[in-house]
Amino acid sequence: MGQRVPDANTHVPEIQELAGVLLRATGNGSVPATTISLVYLHAGQIVGSTYQVLRHSGDLRAAGESEARIAAVSTWRDAPFFTEAEQAALALTDACFQPGADRVPDELYAEVAKHYDDKGMATLMVLLASAGFWMNIALINKPTPVAA
Repeated sequence: MGQRVPDANTHVPEIQELAGVLLRATGNGSVPATTISLVYLHAGQIVGSTYQVLRHSGDLRAAGESEARIAAVSTWRDAPFFTEAEQAALALTDACFQPGADRVPDELYAEVAKHYDDKGMATLMVLLASAGFWMNIALINKPTPVAA
């Protein structure tokens, strides 16, 4: 079975408007583009979306990221390939996408805030909200995965 609603953008053209707004909001320079792709990739891994995993792995590859870094995103906690700021963003992704009692405890917020200023923190919030939006669309609509 292919994509469930192949013409979703025709039915709800505002999706593309929203995509543009989210791209501008998250691409404001306060969070590196690589970190943004790492967060989207990891969110896709957590929710089990092959489409999102392949899409964002491809984005990272196109940006010149190594296969080791891309492959290690799912096991980032014990991988030596990520900066402290990237690790903080990936930990925040875990907290937002994996069930737990206190999803974003104060200690985690404080750790992430060590690496990002207020604009960066706000951008990470929008980024993770955006990731949730796109992950749910991918899970419901099941777009055909494309190998990068």
